[in-house]
Amino acid sequence: MTSTTYGRRAQANRYLADSLSTASPAALLVMLYDRLVLDLQRAEQAQRDGDRETAHVNLVHAQDIVNELMSSLDVEKWDGGSGLRALYTWVLQELTAANVSGDAERTAACRTSTVEPLAEAWRQAALEHLSSTPATGHGVA
Repeated sequence: MTSTTYGRRAQANRYLADSLSTASPAALLVMLYDRLVLDLQRAEQAQRDGDRETAHVNLVHAQDIVNELMSSLDVEKWDGGSGLRALYTWVLQELTAANVSGDAERTAACRTSTVEPLAEAWRQAALEHLSSTPATGHGVA
């Protein structure tokens, strides 16, 4: 790796760290879902290409994200929390099965039938929250 490449990567890492440290909880949730969708797209493509190693790496990362979403879910604070926890459990089971079997269709179905609709719902909720939150005067809504 050249020093120029290293410099760009370090700058990108700083930008990412700054973005994460200043993001609202709603924005972080949307970022997690965006990355989850990306991981599933990459895994599906790798499965279709016969690249089990890349598929595995992406599916394991997707499972890590779902585990993080599940661990941060407070089922006591929201009536739908237990249902969402059950859905996360199902997604984990599907991703594990898709990883073991190498089944691109199963990965795609999990992404399109569950993860992408959830991602869109959380994105809409975050936008609604942002538009209903008055500005604080510090540039943060």
